[in-house]
Amino acid sequence: MSEETPGFEEKPEVPADGTPEEPETAAAAASADTAEGAAPAGDATDVALLAQLDQARKALEERTADLQRLQAEYQNYRRRVERDRVTVKEIAVASLLSDLLPVLDDVGRARDHGELVGGFKSVAESLETVVAKMGLQQFGKEGEPFDPTIHEALMHSYAPDVTETTCVAILQPGYRIGERTIRPARVAVAEPQPGAAPAKDDAKSSTDEESGAPEEG
Repeated sequence: MSEETPGFEEKPEVPADGTPEEPETAAAAASADTAEGAAPAGDATDVALLAQLDQARKALEERTADLQRLQAEYQNYRRRVERDRVTVKEIAVASLLSDLLPVLDDVGRARDHGELVGGFKSVAESLETVVAKMGLQQFGKEGEPFDPTIHEALMHSYAPDVTETTCVAILQPGYRIGERTIRPARVAVAEPQPGAAPAKDDAKSSTDEESGAPEEG
């Protein structure tokens, strides 16, 4: 019967190659295996994030295009409203001034006859100032060529001293607001005498007679 020798501890078994297996090495190997197994999952997450980013970018572009379209429509609406407002104002002013034209005609006739005196003269001049501020302009002068777009011929005659159809008398002045004619000028017109030779031909004939040039056969 053998007795155990006191003071000696039993040593762990050693592998045949004499190198004990270290715990750190085993843990590192396990971590590597885990990382290799997790790599495919990380790639899939990146792809999903890129897809979401691309989708968000497309949505942003669509919303930006919608905003730009709405802004352009709003600007067109504002311009259309402003244009309509100006048109309505011009029509209203023209309607008002058209009703005042007979009064202005009376003022003009009173001035021509020397009756525009005293308080009546002051009122008439104030009225003319107000309508001028509203844009009313008078037109029509004797001696200007007849234009059917702004003149209305009430009388017609022939005259030897005109070379074209001419306004020889203004029976009633015309009025306009800007480019809008609210009443044409009512005039008397004169045309050249039928068959009358042009003035330059008459002058040439007179020169030939004075120089004694023979007539052509």
